[in-house]
Formats: sequence, C-alpha cells, structure tokens
Amino acid sequence: MSAPYPFSAVVGMPDLKLALLLNAVAPSIGGVLLRGEKGTAKSTVVRGLAALLPPVAVVEGCRFSCDPAAPDPECPDGPHHAGVGVLRPARLIELPVGASEDRVVGSLDLERALREGVKAFEPGLLAAAHRGVLYVDEVNLLHDHLVDLLLDAAAMGTAYVEREGVSVRHAARFLLVGTMNPEEGELRPQLLDRFGLTVEVTASREPTERADVVRRRLAYEADPDGFAADWTESDAVLASRIADARDRLGKVSLPDAALREITSVCSAFDVDGLRADIVMARTAIAHAAWARRDEVTTEDVRIAALLALPHRRRRMPFEQPGINEQQLDDALASAAPDDDPTPDGPSDGGAPAPSDGPGSSDGGSAADGPADAPEAATRTDRDTSGSAGARTDTAAPGASFRPIALRVPGTNRHASSAGRRSAAEGADGRVVRSTEGRAGGVHLLATVRAAAPYQIARGRTDRLLLAPGDLRRSVRHGRESNLVLFCVDASGSMAARRRMTAVKGAVMSLLLDAYQRRDKVGLITFRGEGAELVLPPTGSIEVAAARLTALETGGRTPIAAGLWRAAELLRVERVRDPHRRALLVIVTDGRATGPDARAAASRAAEALARQGVASVVVDAEDGHVKLQLAHELATQLGAPVYRLEQLAADSLAGVVRSVTAA
Repeated sequence: MSAPYPFSAVVGMPDLKLALLLNAVAPSIGGVLLRGEKGTAKSTVVRGLAALLPPVAVVEGCRFSCDPAAPDPECPDGPHHAGVGVLRPARLIELPVGASEDRVVGSLDLERALREGVKAFEPGLLAAAHRGVLYVDEVNLLHDHLVDLLLDAAAMGTAYVEREGVSVRHAARFLLVGTMNPEEGELRPQLLDRFGLTVEVTASREPTERADVVRRRLAYEADPDGFAADWTESDAVLASRIADARDRLGKVSLPDAALREITSVCSAFDVDGLRADIVMARTAIAHAAWARRDEVTTEDVRIAALLALPHRRRRMPFEQPGINEQQLDDALASAAPDDDPTPDGPSDGGAPAPSDGPGSSDGGSAADGPADAPEAATRTDRDTSGSAGARTDTAAPGASFRPIALRVPGTNRHASSAGRRSAAEGADGRVVRSTEGRAGGVHLLATVRAAAPYQIARGRTDRLLLAPGDLRRSVRHGRESNLVLFCVDASGSMAARRRMTAVKGAVMSLLLDAYQRRDKVGLITFRGEGAELVLPPTGSIEVAAARLTALETGGRTPIAAGLWRAAELLRVERVRDPHRRALLVIVTDGRATGPDARAAASRAAEALARQGVASVVVDAEDGHVKLQLAHELATQLGAPVYRLEQLAADSLAGVVRSVTAA
C-alpha cells in the first residue's frame, strides 16, 4: 500500500489545516466540518492528518482500544488490569455513506447467538475509532439519526448501545471530521451546531498556487513513497508540535477577560444555547497551546470565533453560513475594559502555512446576510410580443408561508432514504410487524415465537436454542424523503399583474418545506418555445432558491414541452434511484399557447398519468373570469389541484372550516 499524501505537502488552505490541528490537540472541541466544492483535497488533508497523530498504547486483544495505563472499568472486553500494553498507530476509520446503524454502533453477534445461544456484542465503527480519527465523507448524505449518533458519541466520549436485548457502554473518544459538498444538500441547523468547528473550503484562484498543487500531485502519483519521504521531516515537525501542544493544554489558563470576550462575541452574534461559548473556550485554549502560550489572548479568541461561529449564528432559510468580521471586532472591542486598547488584529497564530488567520482563505468569509430583495420587478428592454423574444420580467419572490403537506400517495415498501414526507417502510419509525429474512433489525419476540415450538425436538429445555430459519426482522413504518420536481410556468401570462411574485413566494415556501423534510429537488421552467432544466435534482435547496429568484418570465406557454421534459427527467431518475419516489409539482395558469397547444398538453399529461407519476397542480390563474384550464390539466394527470392562495396551511384550514360550517 502506497504512503498517504503528506499533510505538510498540501498547498494553501491554512484555515482547514489549523482547524484539523486544533482538533488533534484537543478532540474535546467536537470535531470539524469541512464544507466545500468537489476536488479541493478535503479527503487528502484528513488522511494526511492521521499520520501525524502520536501512536497509542492499547491493551492487547481489547477490541475497544483501552488505555493500559487507565483501562475502562466498564469495557465490554474487560476487566483489564493496569499495565504495559502494545503500541499501534492512531487509526483512521472511514464511515461509508451507506453504513447501517448496526455497522456504526455495533449490534448483537447473531452468529454466536445462533451457534452458542449466548448474547454477545459485536462492536461497530465507533469502537474502532476510539483514540483515533473518524472520517465521514459526504456527512450530509447520511441519515439524520446516524449523524445524531456520531455527534452524541463525539460530544460525550461514550457510545451507548441499547438494542436487540444488548445493553453496552464503551468509550468512544475520537477526532470527528466530516466533509460535505453544499450543492448536495445541507445538514439541519441542529446537527450543524453539534460540530465544533467548520471551514469553508474553495480552490485557490491564484494561478501560481494552482500550479503548485498540480505539480505536487503529479510528483506524488509518479512516486508516492519517494514523494512522502521528501516531506517526512516537515510532517515530523508538525507531529512533534501536536504532542507538545497536548502536553501544554492542561497548563493553559483562561483569564476572566478572555472569557468575557467569548461570551460577548456569542451574544453579539445571537447564537442559540451555550454550546458555542464552550466550543470557543476550548478552541481558544487549544490555539494558545498550539502557539506555545500559557494564557489565552484576544488573538486566540478571535481565531476561535472565526472557526466556531459561522455555522452557528442565527440566519434566515437559504442564507449561506458566514461571519461578519467587522461585527466580530466590534464585539471584542466592547468586551475590553475602558482602559484597554482596541484588540489587535488577526495573525497566523502559528498555523502550519503562511496565513492571516481564519477567514483569509480563498473566498473569504461570507457576508453577514444578503441584501434585501427589491419589491418591484426589474424589466429588461425586449420585444413585447408573445414570441420567445418577448420582453421578460425578473420578479422578486413574494412573502413565504407555511405550506400544506404535499405527499406521494401509498406506502413505499422499499424506501432507500429516510425523511419526513411520504409514508414508507424502512429502517426508521415504529415497528408495525415482523417478516422473515436476515436484513434489518431483529424482531426478538417474533424470533422467539418462531423458535419456541421446536425446542423439545432440538433437545433443549433449559435455554432457547435458535436456528437460522427462526430469525425474524422488524418492519418499521416511518417517513421517506422524495424527489420533488417543480415544473413552473414562466410564460408571459404568468407575469401579468405581478402574479409571478406570488408564484415565486409559493414555490420558495415549498422549497423550504422540502428542505425541512430532507427531499431532493429539481426545477424545470417552460416559456417561449420550450422547456429548460434550470436545476437538476439535488439536495441543495439553497441553489434551487437562487435559481428561482433569478428566473425570468415572458413569451408563450409551452405546457407540453414542460411536461415531456419532466417525464424524461423522472425516467432517468428512476434508473438512478429506483426506490426514491417522485412528486411532480406543476405551477401554471393552464393557458397553453401555440399550434395545437392544448391537445399536446393533454397527450403529455395522459402519458405521465400512465407512468404512475404522482403529481400536484397549483393553479396560478387569477382575475374575475377564470377558464379553469389548470383544473382540466389536473384531471388528465389524475392529480389534486390547489389554487395558489390555498397552498398556505392556514388558508386551507380556513377553507375546510367554512365548507364544514356550510
């Protein structure tokens, strides 16, 4: 096996390196989340870090990596006696996206249970990662309950397993590193808050630095071991500095002035709870130890804030994480005593590469918030005819609201992704029945019932003897995430009377609902002479919101083109992920224009209905005279139809109450 790419050979990215090194010094910080575009060496840096960590002494034969100097008294493989163990390198455990809960936390050892009739625990990845690094690539694609398990263990240093009759507690202290591409979807704010630090990673826009990256990568691929040998000394210096900072960590003091700065900054950024204050304190102490200081300074607090607060500050939906450095400096200044000078600016703080401190990497930190969207539509100077070259409008989205719950009918018995929208049977939810098979969680009561009639024939009366055919698994009823595909009419008729402002506000509300329900979303628009895939299916609701805001309107209404484009996209997505069901949301006034337009729209709608596509039609028609063309389209699709104003949950509840009263 070739040597990993050396940590010290990575070009640039000082914020990323510093965040990882501080967590290596003090894993109690809670890990680091690396957010960034693909191809920015996130995985390479993490794998290089593991090689810098000091070797660990473990009790020989212990599957839970107990420290021989202070063995865990509750270790499942114990009891161990204090003594001299064996040295091994710190482990890097990689958690795959498709990992099950059994693989992560461990489970009942079925082989021993069936063969020997004993209850034994098979440890999972949390046990393997103890005293090492747990690396989760694409953490935003994991099921939420698995992310919860990881973050709970990282925060408490202990894993608790209560399942299938097994009750186990074992130590699980590790450096947690998660990576994600925001374009694939965001983590919930509650889960973001559980990561200690976060870093935005972007590729350098400096040609010279990019050339260095390519040059070193080619050299590594040509001779991995030789390239690694050239950087051995640099890596050794970093490894020694990590060990020295760990030894110094317990001697670093946090003076009252520094603690006041920490709490003032957290208050200024209106973060929820007290986790941010604690993480900032731990990070500032670790940074002081890394910089070989015995007391936390304002510089340490500032760098801790830039790493610990961007993902925690309260922000509006679809707003990118970030921190306003001027606001940070003002908060630090306000915490200083009246006779204190203004706090000094940032420095590199002893980072492993030249740096101006966090926030200095490519792209800088995000602004405190987006500018207010203009209320009026912005018109471009184009032709006013009904053709593809007609004058177009770019309307700002209207006010968002809490929408009604749109669901795919029926229950998906092969759900592949947990979520909060449509009914499904899968690994999450409440147990509703049992079934034969070995995949999934064990249904103990059903398994015992299946085995009970055969105990005398098997010659056992003192204890239960199981056979492989007795095994029953649990079937759980819960919710799944869906692919919600928006097909939005952007024609000239939709631009009339500023209707598109209300339409964008409604779709924005549905996008926020899709984010909260963990859906994938896609966006197709149709106007002029055809349909356009504005956003391929993605988990990034932020990207969808940005594309929707910039959407122009004008021209004819080619409904058929939009429906055929949706049908083709859904066909491709069924091949890619056959178990994720789709919901097609069509927003239109139904006024198809062009030669044979209505007949063509009818044929496309009937084709979608034959394919069994679950659809919803949102009728955007307004005015005193209504043609009910969207209702006609909904009938052909076999879909429910809602007026635009009925999408709000409160509005629909009022309609139901009025109908009931009548």
